[in-house]
Amino acid sequence: MSKLDEETRSTKSRKKKRMWREIEAIKDKYKLRKELEDMDMFNEYELSQIDI
Repeated sequence: MSKLDEETRSTKSRKKKRMWREIEAIKDKYKLRKELEDMDMFNEYELSQIDI
């Protein structure tokens, strides 16, 4: 393996990890919105209003 191959793999794995962190953050927002709606049935929450 060359040094270039190792750097390419490292970059790809970082991008995958970042993508999964972003996906988890979105899932957390949906979960939080659901929990807030369960507690306060008369108020609707937009994902853009929820800051984690």
